[in-house]
Amino acid sequence: MPSRSRRPRRDDPLTAALGYFRDLGVREIHLPAAAASGPLAAGPVVPTASPARARRPGTAPERVPAARFEDLAAVEAAVAGCQLCGLCRTRTRTVFADGTGRRRLMFVGEAPGADEDASGVPFVGRAGQLLTKMIEAGMGLSRQDVYIANVLKCRPPGNRNPEPDEIASCRPYLDAQIDFVKPAVLVGLGKFAAQFLLETEEPITRLRGRWGVRQGIPVMPTYHPSFLLRQPERKKEAWEDLQEVLRKLGLPIPGKRTEPGS
Repeated sequence: MPSRSRRPRRDDPLTAALGYFRDLGVREIHLPAAAASGPLAAGPVVPTASPARARRPGTAPERVPAARFEDLAAVEAAVAGCQLCGLCRTRTRTVFADGTGRRRLMFVGEAPGADEDASGVPFVGRAGQLLTKMIEAGMGLSRQDVYIANVLKCRPPGNRNPEPDEIASCRPYLDAQIDFVKPAVLVGLGKFAAQFLLETEEPITRLRGRWGVRQGIPVMPTYHPSFLLRQPERKKEAWEDLQEVLRKLGLPIPGKRTEPGS
């Protein structure tokens, strides 16, 4: 008499992983060919969006709590194998985060550029060099003591703007990063980051310099460093925003100096 198959335990890692991707709206999971005849552990589970249940552009999946991941390393591993949108076909490397978040300050940008796509580290190109000056020369902090991430974890081709379905696909990863880092203050760099964090469609010119809140966390929207490279006269406004961040954190504002990056 054939043995009856055992039901998976509720705490089975595979069951937990499948539950996580189900919450994302994923209805198909593509496995390596070897997995068809061997244990599922033989290869990584790579999520792909099901065409039958494709999300309407501009809509986001239900927010997935960080509890679905064991830690930040688990989130990073999920990002590395992610195939939830078409950017997985054009990326060189996924770009997860940089810094420790020890200062409980988190910067959120838009998407990786060419330098970031090549290195796997956010904000390392010209805009990243300016952001480092803003953090270190302007705020008097160490870049490694803050936490830096992007809304998208893969570079859009040609550095085009992120598309709504790409933002929706990446949303659970950034949500989990924020949940694990537990920043005291979030800084949204540019339009897409600020709109993501504040769930609004207001332009960055109206948002910057005004405190908002994301699930109890103060959010300061400001200009993206790449915008400041194109319009350096706006650096003064960005510096004013960063001073507000320091005040919110209870940190001293460095002595008289010109705007960082000038």
